[in-house]
Amino acid sequence: MIPVEYVPLLAILVPAVASVLILLSGKHPNIREGCTLLASIITFPIVLSLVPVILDGGTISYTLFNLYPGLSFSYTVDAFGLIFAITSSSLWILVSLYSIGYMRTLEEHAQTRFYFCFAWAIFGALGIAFSDNLVTMYLHYEILTISTYPLVAHLETPEALAAGRKYLYYLLTSGAFFFIAIVVTYYLTGTTDFKAGGILSLASSSALLLQILFVCYLLGFMKAAWMPFHSWLPTAMIAPTPVSALLHAVAVVKAGVFGVIRIVCYIYGVDLMHALGLGVFLAILVSITVILANLFAIGEDNLKRRLAYSTINQLSFILLGVAMLGSKGVMGAMMHIPFHGFMKITLFLCAGALMAITGKTKVSEMAGIAKEAPITMIAFTVGALGMCGLPPVVGFISKWYICLGTIEAGLPIFLAVALIASLLDVVYFFPVIRTAFFDKPSGEVIPGKERTQSLYLFMIIPLAITALFSIILFVAPDTFHIFDLARMAITNLFGGV
Repeated sequence: MIPVEYVPLLAILVPAVASVLILLSGKHPNIREGCTLLASIITFPIVLSLVPVILDGGTISYTLFNLYPGLSFSYTVDAFGLIFAITSSSLWILVSLYSIGYMRTLEEHAQTRFYFCFAWAIFGALGIAFSDNLVTMYLHYEILTISTYPLVAHLETPEALAAGRKYLYYLLTSGAFFFIAIVVTYYLTGTTDFKAGGILSLASSSALLLQILFVCYLLGFMKAAWMPFHSWLPTAMIAPTPVSALLHAVAVVKAGVFGVIRIVCYIYGVDLMHALGLGVFLAILVSITVILANLFAIGEDNLKRRLAYSTINQLSFILLGVAMLGSKGVMGAMMHIPFHGFMKITLFLCAGALMAITGKTKVSEMAGIAKEAPITMIAFTVGALGMCGLPPVVGFISKWYICLGTIEAGLPIFLAVALIASLLDVVYFFPVIRTAFFDKPSGEVIPGKERTQSLYLFMIIPLAITALFSIILFVAPDTFHIFDLARMAITNLFGGV
């Protein structure tokens, strides 16, 4: 029996060990992909096994080594971290399954490198989820950046390599700001540990320095893709669709918003955020992003880029919830991380399947495409309804809590922002659905790659499952204990919802 304190370390190490096995089996595709699938299937129940301990009020911590007084490389499992870990580990299974069909259908090159880097990206994401402090988070945050660069530049065309460079320019610069913020925080407090209610205070520094420090943290989490530091995300859509799913739903951008919530609630604390006026500042900043991203999405014909702008909008919607600095808004923000993950991965998997099956990548090409790919378009419709906050898809629940958070905070202007944003979601998602189901096919044939029925199913089954869970989570939001974990995290922060 493994001692419970070693379980989070085991969960983090499984993808790292899998990456080695993937390299060793590179000349044997079936074994290589079997290692990927097996690792994902092993990781998820390991993560889930931690839930009962946390919900029972237990603590799970493990320190690898101490760097300096107040600085350690250590892991701690809490309710909020488990939400992110469950999201990443569960979706890794489905993306791995999908990748087999996608990569083989399109006969992609460098597939061993692809699976190797993907495993390290999951290693980075789980490490972020279980980080006990800023130092541990920083290391895993940078591992996530470096491991995803080869995935973004996977095609190795001039355009893909340029997208990869842009990705690194933004996110390595972001990492530098994150590092500076960590150093200043340690100087002010003598620690970098996460603590419910925060570790910073006005007694330790001037208000101006703490406000500047908060901006440094925001710049440190450019993975959240808030404007104007967002353009790396649409540019990265040149990557294969499984990579887009990783960027948008499984790990990368979720690490960004997860990090901002950690800073707001566990480094600053809501009382200090109120005192410094940083909640309203963050709300204004992300409200601009929410509206502008949706306007960009409306004008975008490329389906994956339209979805990318949708992600930028939804990420800032999450941050709008936490910016309200109240129990309902923060709970909505925490729940929207996994709920958005299931919905958005559905949309990207659908976009990739349409491209692999039909060769079509633009909304303007998709007249009547539902007749050719009915399951795919039904799943897409489910994901789109969720993005708009419409029942019976789970996006309604988290968006409802975020809207309640704006009322709880007494800031109706931001309720208006949330409602307008959801209306704009309808404006750019519903035309895709209408043209796919109700327009007559143009008669133009855009040939896709030939496929076998088995490879087709490798793509269709995962997107059907994620669409189904997007509805199941609406009916039973405590599936995978997400609702209970969010409620427990809020109880620790605010004393209740």
